[in-house]
Amino acid sequence: MSTLPNCPKCNSEYTYEDGSLLICPECAHEWTAAGAAAEAEALLIKDANGNVLNDGDTVTVIRDLKVKGSSSVIKIGTKVKGIRLIHEATDGHDIDCKIDGFGAMKLKSEVVKKI
Repeated sequence: MSTLPNCPKCNSEYTYEDGSLLICPECAHEWTAAGAAAEAEALLIKDANGNVLNDGDTVTVIRDLKVKGSSSVIKIGTKVKGIRLIHEATDGHDIDCKIDGFGAMKLKSEVVKKI
């Protein structure tokens, strides 16, 4: 018996085939087997060098960043520990973190590199 992949949207294990589509009965998400790999790739968040980022990683800022609403700047080389990834970011800021001296902030993955 072949095993079907879990739903990429809700991770349900109760998926079934209907012709060329895979369907999740819990969230009603439909996808193709070829599209499942593309969707999984789209969910990955990568740093400026193309390394895959995960929750809890430590990253370094690769350029000076102006802090909106302040005259201070986050300097190049600043270490950010314990990042959290935001997969449904609408404004491009897909990393939620806390930076010493600045507090909670969101960053774009293209301005950091994984250590």
